[in-house]
Amino acid sequence: MTDILAGLGHGFSVAFQPENLLFVLIGVTVGTLIGLIPGLGPVATIALLLPLTFSLDPAGAVMMLAGIYYGSMYGGRIPAILLRLPGDASAVVTTFDGYPLAQQGRAGPALGITAIGSFLGGTVAIIGLSFLAPTLAGVAKSVGSPDMFVLAAMGLLMIVFLGSGSKVKAIVSAALGVIVATIGLDPTTADPRLTYGSFELTAGVSIVAVAVGLFGIGEILYNAQQGFYGGLARSAIGRVLPTRADWLMTRMAILRSSIIGFFIGIIPGGGGTISAVVAYGAERRFSRHPEKFGKGAMDGLAATETADNSSSNSSFLPLLTLGVPPNPVLALIFGALLLHNITPGPQLIDEHPDVFWGVIASMYVGNILLLILNLPLIGLFVRLLRIPGGVMAPIILMVAVAGVYSVRNSMFDVLLAVIFGIVGYVLRTFNFGLGPFVLGFILGPLLEEHFRRSMVLSDGSFMIFLSRPIPLVLMTLLLAAIVWTVVDSRRKSMRPTIDQFQEAERAQGKDAETGSGIHPGTEGESRPEDEAQLRPGTDPRHDG
Repeated sequence: MTDILAGLGHGFSVAFQPENLLFVLIGVTVGTLIGLIPGLGPVATIALLLPLTFSLDPAGAVMMLAGIYYGSMYGGRIPAILLRLPGDASAVVTTFDGYPLAQQGRAGPALGITAIGSFLGGTVAIIGLSFLAPTLAGVAKSVGSPDMFVLAAMGLLMIVFLGSGSKVKAIVSAALGVIVATIGLDPTTADPRLTYGSFELTAGVSIVAVAVGLFGIGEILYNAQQGFYGGLARSAIGRVLPTRADWLMTRMAILRSSIIGFFIGIIPGGGGTISAVVAYGAERRFSRHPEKFGKGAMDGLAATETADNSSSNSSFLPLLTLGVPPNPVLALIFGALLLHNITPGPQLIDEHPDVFWGVIASMYVGNILLLILNLPLIGLFVRLLRIPGGVMAPIILMVAVAGVYSVRNSMFDVLLAVIFGIVGYVLRTFNFGLGPFVLGFILGPLLEEHFRRSMVLSDGSFMIFLSRPIPLVLMTLLLAAIVWTVVDSRRKSMRPTIDQFQEAERAQGKDAETGSGIHPGTEGESRPEDEAQLRPGTDPRHDG
């Protein structure tokens, strides 16, 4: 406990340095502003601003990126509530009750409760992070290469299997990311791989070019095809602070969702979407008025936002202590640390205490700044939504290109960013997830390095992964997750067929009660006119 308090004290001394306070303020402000733009979201925001951190001090850079992360998470909720335009997947749940509340003239309290819930949920998560991170970092020092390989592989596969959408497409996307990560010189033999004679590619592919291309240029191209939003019409926000009745209704939802979000955030593949869905479902079960959910339930909105922000803060735990990013946003922050020649992991707390403790302490500061900004300035942020997306897109594109060029003053990196922008557009068009791609790109070198070390240690025997307790436990958990996912997918695919049988049985039972189902002497046969009463596709004789 003494060491933790001493570490936090050191962290606050770093976070309260004037330049670092400025970076945190810039992070939460810029994150909120860019999060307002529908279609970008936190991943695209971090990707676009990643080049700006190259010339900063490592601690200040990560503080700013962390501020951008949770700032954009809140900023993305404003268009979700007012326009029904979610900035990312987790904000989809926000639209369930946020938009109906706005339609009922309660947009102000809805925005206010999201700010308060996000602040409280983030605070709970940061406190948990402060006390768990040093302990986990100490345990992680005994983790070897076989453990790290299985841990990184589990993190990547959990992203695939716990994410939404096609699992096959997610695996393909992650594999493409791993393949792109191998471009350059072999780390052991220095032989060129997949360079095709290009001298520029021998240095590998820049994380900045990949991130800005996929999430910046690619998103702009995709949104241009889908049609940019036209801007918010004039609407009165009114009172922002929630009423006493709103607070009494949501206080327990905020408490429960803070805890749910914290634990889901530290699981690889958990992230904001899953925490928002789980918290929303849990609150619906606890609510005294579940029938209001989806029609403007303030406690449902509070649960979603609180869990989302709580998970975004707790997700720093596996990154800082194990060096494994649990979601695409943290993968980009992982890449930002690599740009500064800092490798996150068990040694970070000893080798770079300013980064480790400074980032944790800055979250307390950033969370307070975010609350101060978003309550009195909500009217200003709403006005920015009146700018049409078609006007913002060229500005974002120019910032993206300039940022990529500024990192290494290389037009080749700009060309790569454009290429990956096209790749991102194609992947989005055919519903391939971009998150698994960037995680595969970040974790690919880690997987290769620790796999090679494990093979050297075991003289080429794969039994090394089964003879150690950590890999064995992790592989068991991963296998359980895969089996659960497969069973759940089959159950969902069978649900329509089961519902059809049950509907047909209910229809036949109703006919039997009225004496019109089966005639005497024709047991087991239904009349044609009875069959005609069934909806198309519900006749059990034609299912399967």
